[in-house]
Amino acid sequence: MIRGFLEVSIEIGSQHMQAILLSREEVAQRAEQLYESRIRQEVEVEENIGKMVIIDIETGDYRVDANGLHAADFLSEKHPNARLFGIKIGYNVAAAFGGGVMERIVK
Repeated sequence: MIRGFLEVSIEIGSQHMQAILLSREEVAQRAEQLYESRIRQEVEVEENIGKMVIIDIETGDYRVDANGLHAADFLSEKHPNARLFGIKIGYNVAAAFGGGVMERIVK
């Protein structure tokens, strides 16, 4: 597992790009920071509870939809190399498997 970050330089044709590779934990942490600092108050309304918010962790752009698929497609079209992370609005996890419990968060 990668800790911290790894910087990678890529040459594509005449373009030189740099990318910082983040661990899964770091991607999740950035998404949660964005969600808590500015997105939650905009999306956590009754009609969105249980929907998915997909967040581009680099731009802060986000989109809400029922299952996250259309939102991810929209953001990927807008920013082809986007690093996306999904959060189920109003819950502590996005999905529960193998008997896991999804708990509703009330603030």
